[in-house]
Amino acid sequence: MAKSALVISAHAADFVWRCGGAIALHAEKGIEVTVLCLSFGERGESAKLWKQEGMTLERVKEARHAEASRAAEALGVHELVCLDLGDYPLEFSRENKMKIVDVIRKVQPSFMLSHSQYDPYNTDHMNTTNAVLECRMIAQAWGHEPGQKVLGAPQLYLFEPHQTEQMGWTPDTFLDITPVWDRKRAAIECMEGQEHLWDYYTRVAENRANHFKRNSGGQSGGRDCRYAEGFQSVFPRTVDEL
Repeated sequence: MAKSALVISAHAADFVWRCGGAIALHAEKGIEVTVLCLSFGERGESAKLWKQEGMTLERVKEARHAEASRAAEALGVHELVCLDLGDYPLEFSRENKMKIVDVIRKVQPSFMLSHSQYDPYNTDHMNTTNAVLECRMIAQAWGHEPGQKVLGAPQLYLFEPHQTEQMGWTPDTFLDITPVWDRKRAAIECMEGQEHLWDYYTRVAENRANHFKRNSGGQSGGRDCRYAEGFQSVFPRTVDEL
């Protein structure tokens, strides 16, 4: 079976800004990356669309879904799953959590990615990760839907939040996304409803490239890197050598 990964994104654009490079890079390596969008960000993250006269909730959803679909194609996403749970606030009822568990069990990811565990500016983000941790646990339970394949122990990486310093997010992993930057930038430009973030997340990737170079050896032979993404791992890694 092909290795797989699962990105769980609160809103339609989050997976693009925060881990689009990781998606594209692993897709090129033959890893099947599924993106699960819990909502379209139709209420809270679509201000540009709402400023258009006569806009409706369904039209905003359609526009954001189309943007996410184009971005997913640009990144090489294996499957884009949209649950349309609503946003601001995202509701994590038992029924909605079971929908997430179903996707996790289906994908059987080698690793997962989602939001920071704290985000006072956007509680949809941190509530998503709290739900993801719970759903990961449920997916590991032999007594949940006996007969289904039980989830192993995939690492959960927390991708970078928007206002990093306020979130208690500390990256411990930097990924060089230079080889696929053109694909990430193309995906970024698919998110027309949030054009004001295009250059912001380009600068983030450039800044993280500096951190990649410094931590790969710096001026004493460190690898060159122009664009990178940072992640914080939740669980310990099991290794045979350091």
